[in-house]
Amino acid sequence: MLALLRAAEVFTPENIGKSELLIGGGEIIALERQIDLVGEKLVDEIDLSGKWLVPGFVDSLVHITGGGGEGGFGSRTPELQLSDAVRAGVTTLVGALGTDSLTRNLSNLIAKVRELNAAGLHCLCYTGSYHFPVKTLCGSVERDIVFIPEMIGVGEVAISDHRSSQPIASELAKLAAEARVAGMIAGKAGIVSVHVGDGDGCLDPLLEVGMSSDIPLGQFYPTHINRNPRLFDAGMHFARQGGAIDLTTSTTPDILASGEIKCSRALKLLIDRRVPLERVSFSSDGQASLPLFDAKGELSGLKVGNLASLWQEVRDAILDEQIEPSLALSVVTRNPARILKLQGRGQLQAGGPADLLVIDPDSMQIESVMAGGKWLMREGEVLVKGQFE
Repeated sequence: MLALLRAAEVFTPENIGKSELLIGGGEIIALERQIDLVGEKLVDEIDLSGKWLVPGFVDSLVHITGGGGEGGFGSRTPELQLSDAVRAGVTTLVGALGTDSLTRNLSNLIAKVRELNAAGLHCLCYTGSYHFPVKTLCGSVERDIVFIPEMIGVGEVAISDHRSSQPIASELAKLAAEARVAGMIAGKAGIVSVHVGDGDGCLDPLLEVGMSSDIPLGQFYPTHINRNPRLFDAGMHFARQGGAIDLTTSTTPDILASGEIKCSRALKLLIDRRVPLERVSFSSDGQASLPLFDAKGELSGLKVGNLASLWQEVRDAILDEQIEPSLALSVVTRNPARILKLQGRGQLQAGGPADLLVIDPDSMQIESVMAGGKWLMREGEVLVKGQFE
């Protein structure tokens, strides 16, 4: 059966005003001001007057098998539950290993990716983890990216962090070169997702690669750029030089008190300082461990990342920072999709995948979620859950 979504205010993510979408076969068949289907009976017409219709969110960094546990085995962060992604409005996500690539591995990661895909989401992943030498499934970064359909790059490689393997610029350049060529062969981004800690080096290792090799800065995708003011300033420079930067929405009051810049506020600062917004994205760092370390590097607190923070920060950007909804939405829809070369994702267009959200602009709550033309949540009720939830 076809679905006809009528009279919503549509963001593609640009605000195109009141429009209607015809959905069928998992795709958007038509997107018009008004769609007339004379005599058509096999259509489920849904009146969305007064609602927003926006693209499904693209979350470029989720630790779907759990990210770590720097406080010992009792602090291992849990796997992502399908219903948590649905409620958060995330229809496309990229899984990654993190601090822990010993008790969690790439076999677990691929299995979880395929579990989420079987449920209706669009899930991809990175090969590797924080550490060098890079651990792979097929023997090399190139082979993983070329021969494993779900693998689109490598990461989350850690720099400027006491938990990293302390990679030098030449190692990062070789890794980026491998990922870049493999991406060309496979028609993928071949991106290098980079975890940036609070070390004094900030983004210097990546900038050194840019100066000493032919690798463009856009091959790297550093995240946690809002971790502290010093890194934030370095991130603005990086974006102006042609790189993409990612801000992390999951946080805690203690982490904010230690100097992290709230994502919604960071976005306003980037806009005010005329940083190219198309090079900026938000990710949740969902299911990651969110550790707080003291001046001696000793663990003093630990929380877990949450996909729901993605919409919370976009909502705060709109309500608290008075950012235009289309701009705020772009950093969780079109921008990460473009950076990761995910064709058709993160936008609403005829012929594209029917991944979309219905939002009540009065309450600013996500009411319904569709992925691949299938409703995963309707009017607040989750319709699809994991097998063992």
